[in-house]
Amino acid sequence: MSTTVRDDLILSHAVVTADVETSFHDVDIAQWLKTLPTHEYQRCAPGDHKAAGYTVDDDGTPMSINVEMIGTGLVIQQYRFDVAEAHYCRMVSLSDILTPKGWTTTQVIWELRMEQLDGDWCRYTNTVTSHPTEDFLTFIAAQGQTFAEAAEARQEASGRHCEVETPRYAQSISRWAAAHSTVSA
Repeated sequence: MSTTVRDDLILSHAVVTADVETSFHDVDIAQWLKTLPTHEYQRCAPGDHKAAGYTVDDDGTPMSINVEMIGTGLVIQQYRFDVAEAHYCRMVSLSDILTPKGWTTTQVIWELRMEQLDGDWCRYTNTVTSHPTEDFLTFIAAQGQTFAEAAEARQEASGRHCEVETPRYAQSISRWAAAHSTVSA
């Protein structure tokens, strides 16, 4: 099994935005991710999101662990914080996927960005890009599936999933910002 990432191939790519009323100053996506409770994560994609947690890798790099359904696959994501800032996070995971035909792996890059619009209106952008691993390519070939077929199915499933979770993530981040506001009442 080779988990070598084929970053020259894109399995899926989704960019979805949602506008939300929140204090840009109080938004801290990195802290939101590090403290995201499982039940709040589940509310962000009902039925698909199963569990969330926070840990660190062996080298001390912060990690977000997410378990979710994407289409027919149960995906266990072990996101390493590549960039962890208040208004932008870039997370990279070598994800394990349990499909109806068995286990495989992909790389998933999750980017979360909050931009200030006017006043207290902000735009949250949720970007999810997936690359196959050599293991994934071998796995789909053994199933008689081409990369184009696999990419089409993953694009549809991932795009649909992102459409559900993005506005809910924006609202969750907004609630977190309000609860952690530095403005005194």
